[in-house]
Amino acid sequence: MIPKRIKASFLAVLLGVSVMLGVAVGAWMPADDDIFALQKNVRIFGAVYEELVTGYVEPVDPKSLMRVGIEAMLSELDPYTTFLDEADHASIEVITKGQYGGVGLTVDQRQGELTVVAPVEGASGEQQGIRAGDVITHASGQAVAPLSMDDVRTLLRGEPGTTVPVTVRREGASSPLHFTLTREEIELNNVTYRGRVGDDAEVGYVKMERFTRGAAGELETALRALRDGDELSGLILDLRDNPGGLLNAAVEVSELFVPEGAAVVTTEGRLPQSDNTYRSDRAPLLPTLPLAVLVNGRSASASEIVAGAVQDHDRGVVLGTTTYGKGLVQAIRSLPHNTSLKMTTAQYHTPSGRSIQEVDAAPVQDTADTASTGRRPDTTTHETHKTAHGRTVRDGNGLRPDVRIEAPTSGALEQALEERSAFFYYANHYAASRDSLPPDFAVTDAMLHDFRAWLEVEDIRYRTEAETAVRRLKQRLSEATYAEVKDEVTVLQEAVQAEEDDAFSARAPALKRHLEREIRARFMTASARMAALLPTDRQVGAAVTLLHAPDRYDEILSPEE
Repeated sequence: MIPKRIKASFLAVLLGVSVMLGVAVGAWMPADDDIFALQKNVRIFGAVYEELVTGYVEPVDPKSLMRVGIEAMLSELDPYTTFLDEADHASIEVITKGQYGGVGLTVDQRQGELTVVAPVEGASGEQQGIRAGDVITHASGQAVAPLSMDDVRTLLRGEPGTTVPVTVRREGASSPLHFTLTREEIELNNVTYRGRVGDDAEVGYVKMERFTRGAAGELETALRALRDGDELSGLILDLRDNPGGLLNAAVEVSELFVPEGAAVVTTEGRLPQSDNTYRSDRAPLLPTLPLAVLVNGRSASASEIVAGAVQDHDRGVVLGTTTYGKGLVQAIRSLPHNTSLKMTTAQYHTPSGRSIQEVDAAPVQDTADTASTGRRPDTTTHETHKTAHGRTVRDGNGLRPDVRIEAPTSGALEQALEERSAFFYYANHYAASRDSLPPDFAVTDAMLHDFRAWLEVEDIRYRTEAETAVRRLKQRLSEATYAEVKDEVTVLQEAVQAEEDDAFSARAPALKRHLEREIRARFMTASARMAALLPTDRQVGAAVTLLHAPDRYDEILSPEE
């Protein structure tokens, strides 16, 4: 006899499988043999599940076992097909609508403590004074230390209008700080900044963070505001670090730039309704304004659709580094008990017919040729296609920019310090004794010296890869009793330490950038920080220079001879 609790769980599972089958059969109409195979394997799966839950030697949690089975099944597919349970419901709202009910705090575990990474601009947390670096110790009367991140999100999120008490510890404060935060409908903006850049302020700049519903409307509002001001000589659309979002949002954003009637993206899938060519059905807002689109290795999905449409129609120049390479389309299917399945249903192609889905085990590696020409080297493993002007573009491994501009890279020293969150915690230390920053704030050599002294006081040990390698070598030689090379290893270790000492001077500009970014985050809104840091952004500077060079701009978009 099956216990009632287990029997109910088992029936719910079978009901969920039946619902999924109903959707599949109704939409796909498989052959009789396929229907028989589906029904047969569902019965086998259900029988195995029932036997394990009811008769295994030790008690089995039905929910946990089913989750393991689902995850094992999905692991055979692409990494973008995932199961979303009730706890993930808020993430669906973020994916589709760009909103959720909460207090507007982005939190993460730092050194085992729940730490505020960034308050959402304008939300309850920021308005009441919570800032980056604060450590949350209690939420809704509960200590958060023993709770999982999912449990903490559950405490902080909820129905708009309700409140939640939060206690934080802040460096420099003599006692804990108490806040009563109001949950609200948090709107995550698609467009997070608009402004003008360049010495003459004639180049417009728009930063897009995501593609949810309303993305095109936000972008159009930003573009109209820029257009209706002083004359523009060009526009920069920044899609760096934008992971994408909704397919329709990408199409609507592309329509603001590409010609009316032009293809934006084509999707192909298993089901007939997955095959579609999306075309622009409106006149572009800015049909001729010189356009530069910034991308990098974290520009994915919808970002690649927009950049691909701009590139294939020769509407603008794509700058930066090769994009992520996600040419797949997902749909969210509702399942029983407030769960969902985010499932890959199609792959997409840019207007020239190329797929940017990563086709190899690893992306194409950069070479010296890439660095000198700004283009990826030719390869016979990818098909070629032509843009509207006859320029050659290639399939696979992401979208290659027309002009390759590397972002400043982090050296071994910065990486080691980042791993220990040294910049983050020094910013807390710096902000502890200050209420504001001067308008002309900049990280000085004296501050960099203070930062290094602070590392010593706080005993923050950091090792570069070279230092770690030498330590391992020394340990292995010691274990093998290679006494004759002991002195040589000591000399090598001293050389690495001297190089690390020199690195603080050699890498001073990069270290200052890291410190400035973190310190500004303690005192300024995200948009104010963006305005302050844009003038030092190498890739933005390269885009401004290109837009001020019409001959070079036209040459890049000209047909290949």
